[in-house]
Amino acid sequence: MTALATPPVIARRTGSPHLLRWLIRLHRPALVAWIAFVLVLVGLLLWLGGPLTDAAAHEWQRYNACSTPFHCTYDVRPIGRYKDWYNYTTIAVVAVPLLVAAWSGATLTSRELEHGTAQLAWTQSVTPARWLAAKLALPAVLIAVGSGLLVGLHHWAWSRSQGRIDTAKNWYDVGTYAANGTATAAMALAALVIGALFGLRKPNSLGSLVGSLFGTGFLWSVMAIATPHLWPTVTQVSSLKHDRPAGSGIVIEQGLVTSTGAHIASPDCGPITYAPCRTAYAKLDAVGYYNEYHPQSHYWPLQLTATAIILAVTAALTVAAFRLLQRQTGPTAPARKAAAV
Repeated sequence: MTALATPPVIARRTGSPHLLRWLIRLHRPALVAWIAFVLVLVGLLLWLGGPLTDAAAHEWQRYNACSTPFHCTYDVRPIGRYKDWYNYTTIAVVAVPLLVAAWSGATLTSRELEHGTAQLAWTQSVTPARWLAAKLALPAVLIAVGSGLLVGLHHWAWSRSQGRIDTAKNWYDVGTYAANGTATAAMALAALVIGALFGLRKPNSLGSLVGSLFGTGFLWSVMAIATPHLWPTVTQVSSLKHDRPAGSGIVIEQGLVTSTGAHIASPDCGPITYAPCRTAYAKLDAVGYYNEYHPQSHYWPLQLTATAIILAVTAALTVAAFRLLQRQTGPTAPARKAAAV
């Protein structure tokens, strides 16, 4: 009768609420650090998009109203302060996936496997699959909410500077593009799964941390290279009377257009009104510039396409993590351990 009464007791002790409390208690320092990081950065982004932007815009307005640059009365300090804090907050938002990768690789799965606490949990009627699902689910929700909030606020703070601060970053600036978009939030989720996968593959905190950072950096680099090619580009042809091709955005290719319509490399000489350049263009049979690029209207198509790809990769890595865990533990391991207890 004692043997028959034991399983219900174990089942009650290892229900979802108990498992949730255990996860929160186990990762409490990381949870507190993440919440503090998000709250501090939220405050800084609100400050950046509010008072700092308004102060810098006011000084730029005063500067632009000057009749001559040498007889202006304006304060350069708010402009410099805005620029500095914009860079700081941008770096912090872009660093989120790497921070997640470092934590996930060092502690999420590797530390418990290394210390044997995961194996102990599996003897308490918690299957390895359920253990891993719980390890991924709660952090995924917190990371998705936190990183989504940060990129949304960064985009808002950046948008408030457009047309008001002359030195504000363009949408296609590398750091701004990353910090403003959903792809960075998706990359944070990918980093979580990459860290868990490396922890299962190599249950050593240091080795898993290094592998997670490398894996996240590799995926991010591949996506950065691939992103400009995820959406059809726009090609704009302009006159040689200008010193450069018309059109601004993410440039794929620029050069000269010949009378036959061929695209050739540009000598970067300057406008055709300059005699040496006119001679050089005549020799090349050039009749204009061409610029193949992504304008600002392509921002969200590029971001959302990249986000979808990253999420698909994240789903595939999640499946790979569960299959790896199943191969390592075996389909009957949990039942044998529970029976032993």
